[in-house]
Amino acid sequence: MTSVSLGSGGSSGSSPNHGDTWPPDVATRRNVAAVRFHLPVDRLPTAWFNALPRMPEPMQPPLHPATREPVGPDDLAPLFPMALIEQEMSTALEIDIPGEVLDILRLWRPTPLVRAERLEKALGTPARIYYKDESGSPAGSHKTNTSVPQAFYNKQDGTKRLTTETGAGQWGTALSFAAAQYDLECKVYMVRTSFDSKPYRRVLMETWGAECVPSPVDDPSSPGSLGMAISDAVRDAVGRDDTHYALGSVLNHVILHQTVIGLEAKEQLAMAGEERPDVVIAPCGGGSNLGGITLPFMEDPAVRLVAVEPSSCPTLTEGTYEYDFGDTAGMTPLMAMYTLGHDFMPPDIHAGGLRYHGDSPIISLLVKAGRMEAVAYPQSKVFEAARQLALSEGKVAAPESAHGVRAAIDEALACKETGEEKVILFNYSGHGFLDLAAYDDFNHGRLIDA
Repeated sequence: MTSVSLGSGGSSGSSPNHGDTWPPDVATRRNVAAVRFHLPVDRLPTAWFNALPRMPEPMQPPLHPATREPVGPDDLAPLFPMALIEQEMSTALEIDIPGEVLDILRLWRPTPLVRAERLEKALGTPARIYYKDESGSPAGSHKTNTSVPQAFYNKQDGTKRLTTETGAGQWGTALSFAAAQYDLECKVYMVRTSFDSKPYRRVLMETWGAECVPSPVDDPSSPGSLGMAISDAVRDAVGRDDTHYALGSVLNHVILHQTVIGLEAKEQLAMAGEERPDVVIAPCGGGSNLGGITLPFMEDPAVRLVAVEPSSCPTLTEGTYEYDFGDTAGMTPLMAMYTLGHDFMPPDIHAGGLRYHGDSPIISLLVKAGRMEAVAYPQSKVFEAARQLALSEGKVAAPESAHGVRAAIDEALACKETGEEKVILFNYSGHGFLDLAAYDDFNHGRLIDA
């Protein structure tokens, strides 16, 4: 197994014998199939892909929580810097990524595309499975793709302090890292059940200088939810002139920043000799990593887009498409989205990042319009797939990311039945090294489907 890179004369591995050079086509010369596809740093996307002007129908505006009238920039100014507000509403096809943001993204981007050849063999499928590996970021997930630009724009706006919520802790760690790069204070309200079960996420946030507290702050007996944590973070932000709020998913500008994933993947699939994927799959809680990998493919009708969610929090598969608050307390604007109701209390599952009552308006509209599909799985089935990936590919997925693994495996098994040689792409959105208690429960038969 070898790697293929574009744009450089070097290659991974040791040099051949007899003084031979080590050409870029070494995989072919040695008759070994390449399984890792790397873009050089100078091929990092320099503009984000904006889905808003490409949607199948117009987006419905967010509504003010008090007046129920469409919100304007001034209504959002207490929470966000103007640059992010403009991105939230922009109709430009592309939006340039600031050079200062690119400088930090280059610490880990571009990320590799990997052919899951050993998983294919284990499944006995004719399908070709690829995954985009987002686990190499400082925080171990895709979340840093948006935390860095959000921190940059806030610093540029004169903000001194950021507040946010986090479910399993991936977003909280990502924002803590980004805030440290721009010398911003950061306070994270972590859903209490994850705060208690994932202490090392808190340690990581504190290592980067952030303060992390359990949510809800006013009810220590509650396991909490993302909706409650959002309420805590928003309440904090609006109460201080030096503070803005940062959101890790759902909103348009967040998903915009994540499209670097899909933009890179398109180019890397071409390196692998693929014309296009037949299906692109990712887990969905609020929609950021899902949108990041799928939206750059949205204009190709030959590519299926699939969202994967927990059956215990089935927003897209069982929710209602309507206006609802983004938080539990009703402090945020109302958004047109699939929702289980802003007062929905999700069961205490290990995929804390997917325990959200609503969803991205962009993702919701794509599902409503039939451009995107949605499936749901219980966590036992998800961890079966996660273990299969670990055994074959050596990758220990975060519980959230494992939902996408489950759907990719099911797609590959369907190809085994039909004999179709489909190209399956999924987003490996983060590693599970700080989620090992979940694997311990699964390995010892303690994992319960909610």
